[in-house]
Amino acid sequence: MHFSYTYMMTNSNHTVIYTGVTSNLLKRVYQHKTKAYKGFTSKYSCDVLVYFQEFTNISEAIDFEKKIKAGSRAKKEKLITEQNPEWKDLSDGWLFVF
Repeated sequence: MHFSYTYMMTNSNHTVIYTGVTSNLLKRVYQHKTKAYKGFTSKYSCDVLVYFQEFTNISEAIDFEKKIKAGSRAKKEKLITEQNPEWKDLSDGWLFVF
């Protein structure tokens, strides 16, 4: 079974929150951390995974991403804090091998 993920990344000061969706969370987080692509997350150094939710259907993940993006920063912070009160990097200790 393949899973999809809606996730949020932030920078070290937690001043920026990026919301994304992917079918390969490990690879996507690695791309953010290594700044593999020029864009929003590399520009603002969003390399800390603070939230993710797993879905069995990519459409559900995309719908949830849209819902998050349509919400306020306060709603994003609430989602993160419910799962990760200290805003720790949830990918800390992950082995990135491709």
